[in-house]
Amino acid sequence: MADLSVKIGELQMKNPVMTASGTFGYGEEYADFVDLGRIGGVIVKGTTLHPREGNPYPRMAETPQGMLNAVGLQNKGVHYFVEHIYPRIKDIGTNMIVNVSGSAIEDYAETASIIDGLDKIPAIELNISCPNVKQGGMAFGVTARGAEEVVSAVRKVYHKTLIVKLSPNVTDITEIARAAEAGGADSVSLINTLLGMAIDAERRRPLLSTITGGMSGAAVKPIALRMVWQVSRAVQIPVIGLGGIMNARDAVEFLLAGASAIQIGTANFIDPCVTVRVAEGINDYLDRHGFKSVSEIVGALEV
Repeated sequence: MADLSVKIGELQMKNPVMTASGTFGYGEEYADFVDLGRIGGVIVKGTTLHPREGNPYPRMAETPQGMLNAVGLQNKGVHYFVEHIYPRIKDIGTNMIVNVSGSAIEDYAETASIIDGLDKIPAIELNISCPNVKQGGMAFGVTARGAEEVVSAVRKVYHKTLIVKLSPNVTDITEIARAAEAGGADSVSLINTLLGMAIDAERRRPLLSTITGGMSGAAVKPIALRMVWQVSRAVQIPVIGLGGIMNARDAVEFLLAGASAIQIGTANFIDPCVTVRVAEGINDYLDRHGFKSVSEIVGALEV
């Protein structure tokens, strides 16, 4: 059996397979279907400083080879997480990582600081695709300056592994990745969802209450692969790839493109056991091609 272990910053993982935030709850919801101890990490749903109700229904819609969502970061806030959810998930046998969101730099920093005190949470993933209310709703992650500012603020108060999740809805994602690296990120993960919409032609109305939403699923994979390849060549920190990974072959493609680890999102809704299947499939690929460790194929694309 090949060595599947991966290190992202100070985060040590038994294999490169993680779950994408918002698609796997807090991990415990999937415990009846999959042995969570067999995957590298679980990134829990987005957590904010204050409780959020999320967007009105309908907020999910199926599309060809994918889906749209506009859940709106519904959660009960970081203090509820610390008091009620953390005690339930802290002893799960894998890396439990919290996705942190906010609408102001101060919110991000305070939330990260609170999570910094939780012994069994070894890393956070910073979602910088959130609208900055002080800048008229423009997402932090669509400008290099905005990205570096929020990452720097969090880096000052957060002392463990800091992963920054990048938005694909930008002109040059490498510029944003370099800004996150300059701000102190240990790793970048990409891509977050693409902005899309769906229409009910008979009713002449949008399918989502918010009109537009985030598109994920198999259809976005070619775009995600391209961006992972570009970013892996632009930064020195590890890249975590996600976007349309449905099976082990998809995961291997992301590793070859330069990702050190991967996340699985939408596929969890189709097959709750997909994460373990992908980890096993990566091992099979390494064995078939005579590789002794997963690190040998990271960025091994021949161009």
